Amino acid sequence: MLRLALAVQLLLAGSPPSAARRAVAPDTTPFARLVFQLSELGGFFDSDNLISNESSYLHILGRLRDKGPSGGAYIGVGPDQSFSYIAVTRPSIAFIIDIRRENLLLHLLFKAIFESSRNRLEYLCLLFGRPAPADLVPWSRKSIEEIIEYLDHSPSDSARGARSQEALFERVGRYGLGLAAEDFRTLQRLQQEFVTAGLDLRFTSYGRPPRPFYPTIRQLILEKDLTGRQGNFLVREEDFRFVQELQRRDRVIPVVGDLAGPHALKAIGRYLADRRERVSLFYVSNVEFYLFRQETFGRFVENVRGLPAAPGALLARSYFGGATGRPHPQAVPGYYSVQLLQSFASFLARTQKPDSVNYWDLVTEDAIEPN
Repeated sequence: MLRLALAVQLLLAGSPPSAARRAVAPDTTPFARLVFQLSELGGFFDSDNLISNESSYLHILGRLRDKGPSGGAYIGVGPDQSFSYIAVTRPSIAFIIDIRRENLLLHLLFKAIFESSRNRLEYLCLLFGRPAPADLVPWSRKSIEEIIEYLDHSPSDSARGARSQEALFERVGRYGLGLAAEDFRTLQRLQQEFVTAGLDLRFTSYGRPPRPFYPTIRQLILEKDLTGRQGNFLVREEDFRFVQELQRRDRVIPVVGDLAGPHALKAIGRYLADRRERVSLFYVSNVEFYLFRQETFGRFVENVRGLPAAPGALLARSYFGGATGRPHPQAVPGYYSVQLLQSFASFLARTQKPDSVNYWDLVTEDAIEPN
């Protein structure tokens, strides 16, 4: 759950967007230049959001797989749930935008792990600080349940983990973003959460204990869509390798920005338009809930209108009845969240006058049936 209501904007008041971003060294990498070009200065979240708390995140996959758009550009928020949406829609480029700079650092860590891994098992071993087996080749054909069982029976090795982390951080440093020592301390803290909690890692917010109805990362990996099919990007080797190849080609771009902010989403739209790329899927989680509370939803609508959208483009969002006190008509028993789809065309038509729209109508009146 993205708590934008608690975000403290650090953008330079009255300054143009370029002044709110760090200077770019002339000899840096094209990947770093694009990250700088698109990003705003970050703000505060009350959570690292290391993993999603949306247990329903895969419930839209059946609809996306059978009738959804494919190719084009993907835009999403948050940690790694976007990888599963990317694996299904097969975009040519993806942007992960989040108001927290920590999320950018987390995605740089994910990128380094993708690039360093030979298969799904090694990816998870590097993420959780577990030793990989000597012979990795057979594991490319094993089920996700067998991979989970291996991780469950592999205790962390501090010495080996330290060497792996050093190699990962060295790779992150080569991306050219000019990270400071504080950034690497943050990276170390983020990964240590994965190492310490392992597959029992659960979403938490600062100052509050974990909530039992939030899923663990084990549950998220093993979760199914509404057709009963597992859909996490780590379930099938070919899905993992698709996301991995995008990462290796610098086609998954982490961006620091507010969805209702003055620069980041607009800059992504200009970048795509210049290259004649169009958005096929935009995953916004439950950001809109907080934008309504902050009275910045209209700015978000303006930003969305600036995105070049493919025919049949969709917005995917999450709804939390506990936050609003109203259960959603598409709620699935046993799930705290609801995953929803809406067409770009419907969203743009409904928000022609943003001030006349309320959050409940937005998430209910034009929601596409997931199957």
